[in-house]
Amino acid sequence: MRRSYGEAGLGEVDPDPIKQFLHWLAQAHENPVIVEANAMVLSTGGGEDLTSRTVLLKDVTAAGFSFFTNYESRKAKAIASSEQVALLFPWYAMERQVLIQGVATKVSAADSDAYFASRPWGSKIGAWASTQSEVLDERTSLEARYAEFAEKFPEGSDVPRPPYWGGYVVQPTTIELWQGRYSRLHDRVRYIQSNGAWKTIRLFP
Repeated sequence: MRRSYGEAGLGEVDPDPIKQFLHWLAQAHENPVIVEANAMVLSTGGGEDLTSRTVLLKDVTAAGFSFFTNYESRKAKAIASSEQVALLFPWYAMERQVLIQGVATKVSAADSDAYFASRPWGSKIGAWASTQSEVLDERTSLEARYAEFAEKFPEGSDVPRPPYWGGYVVQPTTIELWQGRYSRLHDRVRYIQSNGAWKTIRLFP
């Protein structure tokens, strides 16, 4: 299962890690092999509570990296216990990864309302229908709940945001770029937040 990585290295990187990340994200989005370039692995907790799952990045600003979920889900409970999280973007087809470590906090209700309003009708109904991370006796129970809320909020009507649903923003403390190279001499560049500014260092692979 071994493979050889390419010759192209990182070269010079933008001193602003957000700009550098957005540049890589755009390239990943344009790559026809990569499905959902904004898919990221969110890791939370520690010890026996350590767990990972895939969520979708919805916005990137100077404030951080945003995603939305059910506030009663396993991930939300983990964040309530420890705000320290990690995000991983595994763009294997480009021999690239980005690892972000930071602090997750809830976005404002207004921001959650605005994003929820932009979602497709079916996704809005799905948010009402799913008691995320709870035990489901059988698939038909979920489908019945979906039908119930679809009838309550018919397509074309105003679907309010569930009170238990909203967003988080992860304010990064470190951002690491990884580029695969030949002979396992990979390139690793880490940005570290220090006194309100970003410091850049290179690491052995």
